[in-house]
Amino acid sequence: MAIEEDVKFTNEHEWIEIDGKTATIGISNFAQESLGDIVYVELPEVGSIISEGEIMGTLESVKSVSDIYCPIQGEVIEVNKELEEHPGLVNTSPYEDGWIVKIKIDPSDIPTGLMDLESYKDFIQED
Repeated sequence: MAIEEDVKFTNEHEWIEIDGKTATIGISNFAQESLGDIVYVELPEVGSIISEGEIMGTLESVKSVSDIYCPIQGEVIEVNKELEEHPGLVNTSPYEDGWIVKIKIDPSDIPTGLMDLESYKDFIQED
């Protein structure tokens, strides 16, 4: 997925793409560059219910361990199993092959604090 108009970002550097009742979530290119080489990804369990702002997994890089925060409430319906064998996909393809989780959501419950690409670029410039 190219970074399209409908992709939103959080101030914790996750991205979210909402398609009907499904949200696909990953980390931004800025985040993966800041972390360095990702060597391990801890994924949530399929079927688990995650609240907005809750930690849903972790990324371990050669530099540090970082939490992945869920930008929206919902039920985990799919995790990117490829990341178990190839965690570096988060580095090489953060918006396509390196997505982390898909969540079933209520489309009427989309958070208002998400940023579009331009706002996110401004946010990381200030950060």
